[in-house]
Amino acid sequence: MPLTDAGIRSLKAKDRDYKVADGNGLSILVMSSGTKYWRFAYRYNNKQKSLSMGRYPDTSLKLAREKRDEARQTLAQGADPSAARKSLKAIYSGMIKNSLNSIAADFLDMKKLEWDPVYFSKVEARLKNDVFPALGHMPITDIKASDILITLRKVEARGAIKSARRIKETLGQIFRYAIASGLADKNPIPDLAGALRRAKEKPMAAITDPEQAGILLRQIDAYNGTFIVTKALQLAPLLFVRPGELRQAEWADINLASAEWRFKASKTHQDHIVPLSRQAIAILKALQPYSGHGRYVFPSNKSDALPMSSNTILSALRSMDVGKEEMSGHGFRAMARTMIAERLRYEDVVIELQLAHQVRDIHGHAYNRTSFLEDRKLMMQEWADYLDELRNGQVRQSIRAATATISTAEAH
Repeated sequence: MPLTDAGIRSLKAKDRDYKVADGNGLSILVMSSGTKYWRFAYRYNNKQKSLSMGRYPDTSLKLAREKRDEARQTLAQGADPSAARKSLKAIYSGMIKNSLNSIAADFLDMKKLEWDPVYFSKVEARLKNDVFPALGHMPITDIKASDILITLRKVEARGAIKSARRIKETLGQIFRYAIASGLADKNPIPDLAGALRRAKEKPMAAITDPEQAGILLRQIDAYNGTFIVTKALQLAPLLFVRPGELRQAEWADINLASAEWRFKASKTHQDHIVPLSRQAIAILKALQPYSGHGRYVFPSNKSDALPMSSNTILSALRSMDVGKEEMSGHGFRAMARTMIAERLRYEDVVIELQLAHQVRDIHGHAYNRTSFLEDRKLMMQEWADYLDELRNGQVRQSIRAATATISTAEAH
């Protein structure tokens, strides 16, 4: 007689294992321990064989019968159900190795030492929170542009417009890595061109008027905060790097003898060089007795092993009564970009390279970190000297009478 759930539950353990048949080769094996397993008995190539169908009650009577019927269909087609199962497992294993999860993990492992730790953590978190739950299990070769767009639309729906675009950029890198590794043939990301919303760019508050800049510089000099924060404020306008790059500056990257600070730009992740003016070197030398023994130029007040908090510079500006509509930590970049162009008359390409923006020549090739370096060294020193003049209340209409001449070698 066919089994019933009530009948299966009533089966008790005995001194030895025993089977109770359900029909068409399916039976339940009752172990001496009381555990019950489904078994399907069949003949293939004149050999008696058995196939496990799961454990009861995890595998119900109904599901066990469905598995038996599938196995019988496989037999009817002339195939061995056991071999077919092994083949499926092998295919599934290959799919797991070729999944977005697996390939992204390899990609991140490669980038971990290359990228800034804070940036790495953000990229990893975006993938884990917004991509892997929907697409991570899929073989990368099965992921279409439409699958990615559905995922990115969900990110956009919560107002994270920039995050959606950054996730798209990261996925493009992962697909390129997969193609280079022979694990994919196509990158679907270019097919999403124009499909995502653009965030409305809110300009960062910045002082670009020379007289107001002079007032700000005097406020910074009069700041009564800690020595470390004061020096960070004094360096910010001189170097005009991104706020995160300044607060995470490491002594190992700074060479006072050659007057250069070399690091990977946080936005482009490319090598970048900041020529150090005499004024910047003086500030760094003053900092050495305070933080030169550690990793960071501007360590946290909680631990030398951590960099200064991301809100420190902003909080210091606010404590000086510099309003949020007047100046931001990022505003030092806009100040330099505007005033160097208008007052010192340097070419845009020189300024943009010093801002660590990606700039391309007329042939579409990206300039490298040493491009226009001599001009940039000259510019950084002139900028520092100009800031001194502003600090002292000297405001000129223009420092240079004519547009700066860029290096002949660079121009060609």
